[in-house]
Amino acid sequence: MLHFSRWKTLLIWLAAFAAIVLAAPNLLSEVQRSSLPGWLQQDRLTLGLDLQGGSHIVLKVERSDIVKDRLEEAVANVRNTLRGAGIRYTGLTGNDQTVTVRITDPAETQKAVDLLKPLTAPGGRAGPEVALRQDEDGQLSLQISDAGITADVASARTRSLDIVARRIAGFGHANFLVRPDGADRIVVQVLGSVDAERLKNLLNQPAKLSFHLIDASMSGQEALNGRWPATSQVLYSLDDPPVPYLVDRTAFVTGSNMVGIEPVVDPQTQDSSIAYRLDAEGTRRLAEVTGQNIGKHLAIVFDDQVMSSPAIDAAITGGEGAISANFSEDGVRDLAIMLRAGALPATLTSVEERSVSPRFGADSIFSGLIAGLVAAVLVAALMIALYRILGVIAVVSLVFNLILIVAVLSLAGATLTLPGIAGIVLIVGMAVDSNVLIYERIREEEKTAHSFAEAAGRGFSRAFSTIVDANVTIFIAAIILFCLGSESIRGFAVTLAVGILTTVITAFTLTRSIVAVWLRRRHPRHLPKSVLTHLFEHANIRFMGIRRYVFTASAIISLIAMAAFATAGLRLGIDFTGGSLIEVTAKQGNADLADLQARLNDLNLGEVSVERAGGPSNARIRIASQGGGENAEQSAATLVRGELQEDYDFRRVEVVGPAISGELTMMATLGVLAALAAILIYIWIRFEWQFAVGAIVATLHDVIIMLGLFVLTGMEFNLTSIAAVLTVVGYSLNDTVVIYDRMRENLKRYKKMPLPILIDASINQTLSRTILTAATTLLALLALYLFGGEVIRSFTFTMLFGVALGTFSSIYIAAPVLIVFRLRPESPDGEESNKTDAGVKSGTVV
Repeated sequence: MLHFSRWKTLLIWLAAFAAIVLAAPNLLSEVQRSSLPGWLQQDRLTLGLDLQGGSHIVLKVERSDIVKDRLEEAVANVRNTLRGAGIRYTGLTGNDQTVTVRITDPAETQKAVDLLKPLTAPGGRAGPEVALRQDEDGQLSLQISDAGITADVASARTRSLDIVARRIAGFGHANFLVRPDGADRIVVQVLGSVDAERLKNLLNQPAKLSFHLIDASMSGQEALNGRWPATSQVLYSLDDPPVPYLVDRTAFVTGSNMVGIEPVVDPQTQDSSIAYRLDAEGTRRLAEVTGQNIGKHLAIVFDDQVMSSPAIDAAITGGEGAISANFSEDGVRDLAIMLRAGALPATLTSVEERSVSPRFGADSIFSGLIAGLVAAVLVAALMIALYRILGVIAVVSLVFNLILIVAVLSLAGATLTLPGIAGIVLIVGMAVDSNVLIYERIREEEKTAHSFAEAAGRGFSRAFSTIVDANVTIFIAAIILFCLGSESIRGFAVTLAVGILTTVITAFTLTRSIVAVWLRRRHPRHLPKSVLTHLFEHANIRFMGIRRYVFTASAIISLIAMAAFATAGLRLGIDFTGGSLIEVTAKQGNADLADLQARLNDLNLGEVSVERAGGPSNARIRIASQGGGENAEQSAATLVRGELQEDYDFRRVEVVGPAISGELTMMATLGVLAALAAILIYIWIRFEWQFAVGAIVATLHDVIIMLGLFVLTGMEFNLTSIAAVLTVVGYSLNDTVVIYDRMRENLKRYKKMPLPILIDASINQTLSRTILTAATTLLALLALYLFGGEVIRSFTFTMLFGVALGTFSSIYIAAPVLIVFRLRPESPDGEESNKTDAGVKSGTVV
């Protein structure tokens, strides 16, 4: 019997009210939200990059910069130590991670060793993890270990976080996120309208500014042709072509001494400069050095390039001045921002970029909302047509379920992405699965229960374990997807996981309480009838009678798919190969694909393809990996921007370097394997081993044929494809578990029934649930495919195909495998022995 006490009913409806309160702020504008209590203002969904526009950039600390700085520091420390002790030496050099020096007098070698040993101690002037080695010929070597460099890289990453944040804030953006990623990366996300190219330039450069003296002992060109003093170095100017200068290595003023920095643009000449003011220490040093070197030249060095070389006419004592900067107005502003924020300890290279225009994001939101609305209407209409008043109850539960999903995501401060919207739409189709399982179980229990109320109570109780088992598989897939790392895939995984949990909770709280009220007030004697109510009630299809033919056909198709995969291979997206994907919209008229192809071919970027994307004015450009490291990929995207920006707006830009693509490939592979292993282990624990084997075979069947689909259709295989495959695997196993659960129940009830007959009976008993759940899920996916937008169309198509494939494999692959592995040996009487189990009639347990 279904019974809910008043306090339980009150608690359920209080939870429903709380969910509405938490979800409601998402429908209000910023002005309306400002009048709400503070705790309620913050509990709302954050729109992801792909929905409100912005840039997601992954920066990597350049290890080579750290190695260079460590070598220069070590060489300087060795030089100063030996000179200070009066020890003569020769051949002091630094290469790779080794500093070598030869002591001229062998008798002083041991003394030199003793003096240099402190440099190897942790915290020593040359830093930790340094080994000192002495050769027989008097040569000493300081070897900086990989561990020492790695530690310095991690330290540089940590120091860079605040500097990057200050630069972005100085750029004028308030809605941004800067977070560490691993030991050597920084993830930057700036939302809204962003000039991605300018932002990357602002963040990439160390911006190390320093004042040096020009070494007048020889010209820069003479130094290049001969040998220059060890205390100096050759640096080039910012001119085109660059001019070499011989510059003293010692910096007497650095950017850290500057306390007032302002960009200045002469309104008449448009000449740009940086006005600065020095602190007391910088003022003292500048006055002292310039006073001692009148007639010589300063070298103002910016990131190892000579920005300016003014003559010293007199001592500079005021601590104020201006540096000529041959930059544009934006360039000089950016330079001022970098100098104010401080110098980075090393160059930050962009290894990944994903930029979206706000207009493109707004289009995605509109498409997602339309798809969700259409899906909800279609699913609601089908449920009401099937179950009448119980269908209405299911729709009410579905609406509350969606509100609860939004409330939970808002409470967690989750980020809603376009794949996340797709996940919610998918939940619209899958959420009614629990209601269908319960209602169909009630229909079966009606035949043996004394009253309909008793049948309803049994239906809810006996459907519980099946619903939990079925949804765990998809929940596991969602957890693994979350661990893959991509923001958009995480958004999908979070909404899917939350949707699964709220679906189960809603089915056994709200739905159950409403049904209990309906029973108490209306006293119905049976389930509401409709035209479709008994569509599968008397199904007695002999599925196993053709299992050999289906097995053979599936094996042939699988072999064809594997052969196509082995020969043609997948059309891998830039997530796995590296490269660039750029979507553009013509500012006027339609996009001319032939002209785009010709213009891009002239840039000599290697393999470039141009195709239509969603409309006549839109085009999608794919640029293959440049093969020259991370900077080569960014340079290619920069060239395309420069070539097309006059005629096209950039809707979406994705640039993936080789390091990121390699990691994504590894994560995707491990993610798929981990998901399959976790799901199958769960089935193994919950069922007998033959069931786990059947699930493995069915899963492999689905994965192989879906890969074949990608090969034969030429669709791009990327991270969203991985998400589609894993979701389909979870859905397919969801369906399989429902059938397995009924088979396990029948195995206990009919201990002498031949396995083929028992399997047929189990499939027929759950056929209505299988077909109805597939129908609602396909309706939701169809709405997503038609109205969800171009970005997720291939994802949705894969899901449509996969859901149909998963439904097929649950019946014709997962179930027959149990016969092959002899879950129950056939009785000597063969199929006739089912007469001893007079309880299965027309595929229904009675």
